[in-house]
Amino acid sequence: MRPILIVLHYTAMETSEAALDRLIDPKAEVSAHYLICEDGIVYQMVDETMRAWHAGAGSWQGMGDINSRSIGIELCNRGDHPFAESQMAALCSLLPEIMTRWSILPSGVIAHSDVAPTRKIDPGPKFDWQRLAIQGLTVWPDEESGYDTDLQCWAQHAAAIGYDMAEPDAVLAAFRARFRPWAKGPLDDEDVRRSERLKKSCMI
Repeated sequence: MRPILIVLHYTAMETSEAALDRLIDPKAEVSAHYLICEDGIVYQMVDETMRAWHAGAGSWQGMGDINSRSIGIELCNRGDHPFAESQMAALCSLLPEIMTRWSILPSGVIAHSDVAPTRKIDPGPKFDWQRLAIQGLTVWPDEESGYDTDLQCWAQHAAAIGYDMAEPDAVLAAFRARFRPWAKGPLDDEDVRRSERLKKSCMI
């Protein structure tokens, strides 16, 4: 299928060398189109016209088989510390090239946790999504106010963005990891406000 998504991951490994070894090992049964190291070096592992095995089971906007619909980018990071500046700069250079080649919208640049919220958390709350959004490389809720904050709207908004709502608690965790990494506790009005603003962005 023609890729319509770019899925971002972290490797959860100690070194770039270990991640590279795993991604070229046929026994690992995992692959990605790109690997970006902490120092900004970019390895293309799989041609963009071919399927890579990076996303596993999951869905987005009601679509399954994410591997066939996406470009997978692995970022060397354990998940417990910020992403290196050189690495982020390399990502911000790579993304517009891919998006242009395949006409992928900013709303199509998503997290692994977005498509598989019950089993994945990467690239995690340390990843700077807002930096990408400022450059037009993904979506981010604007700061407008005056929206309906009825908590019952949460599931409708999240589903419209693309989340599979079979496990709402897992979706809330994935949503917050990306858009409100500081938030704690149960669903609140700000979650609803942000989800509604994002729904409007994703429908453009």
